[in-house]
Amino acid sequence: MKRTKRGDWTTDHLAQPAVGLEAELSLLVDDAVVDPEALFGDPRGFIGEPLVHRIGTSYHLPNGAAVYFDTGVIEIATPTIELERACMTRAARSLWEGIHHIRRHLDRWAAARKRRVRLQGFSTHYNVSVRDGDGGVASRRDVERLARALVFVLPVPVMLLGTNRRSTGVGVRPRAGRIEVTADFTAHAPLMIAAGTFVTGVVREVGVWPAASIRRLLADIPVIRRFSPVRHTSRRGWLANVGCYAESPFACDIDAPDWTTTRGTMSLRAIGRQVFRRFARAIARVADRSSFELIR
Repeated sequence: MKRTKRGDWTTDHLAQPAVGLEAELSLLVDDAVVDPEALFGDPRGFIGEPLVHRIGTSYHLPNGAAVYFDTGVIEIATPTIELERACMTRAARSLWEGIHHIRRHLDRWAAARKRRVRLQGFSTHYNVSVRDGDGGVASRRDVERLARALVFVLPVPVMLLGTNRRSTGVGVRPRAGRIEVTADFTAHAPLMIAAGTFVTGVVREVGVWPAASIRRLLADIPVIRRFSPVRHTSRRGWLANVGCYAESPFACDIDAPDWTTTRGTMSLRAIGRQVFRRFARAIARVADRSSFELIR
């Protein structure tokens, strides 16, 4: 880790590019949604083994992932995974190991008290580090400009790979030295990996482009007409939700050519396919074979 200051953007940043995953899970006890912090205090309230403290109310799990409570949910975050081929596959494995670990300890807590406990997936956050064109720490302005462009590029492919029909949207948030893409939690690990791999390839490719090239990109790929992202519901960033479109793209027939775009009338799958073709090489550099084929 290195400590760097660029204007008002002060952060610990990684020496090597990396990715990471976070999952937010709602807790239900006897079929009622419960605030885990109110019930347990911190993760030690239900995990019956020693935990290494990380920061605040965050604790390390045995596989290196972290668990903590955040705004009424249980959140699990993977360690940083160095960016290379199949990195998102390794990140997803770490995330699911963490989820299963939490699940086992919740089961033990519930059995001892004759309670019924369930976890309900809420969201997944895909994190990808960003560098400037010279390999240094990207400035706050550059990361925000990148996030603003990516909210026009990523939503449709991520919708197809990693959301559900009741989705509240796909978001892009600029964070210190990284881009965070927010979407639904998907209980199908291969689709989670595919969505994360797609995001990683696109973010890493576009992240080193100059501003002029990013502007040209938005002219080259299909963007749904009259699409205007809204402010993200949490922290800085932008969100593509149902209200940004004439109808819900999350609940429509993805093969119906009903969408007027900057490149003609297309289906959602056709839009996703064109974006994929534009970034296929970048995605292939970070994908394992099965994930690349699933995306394709």
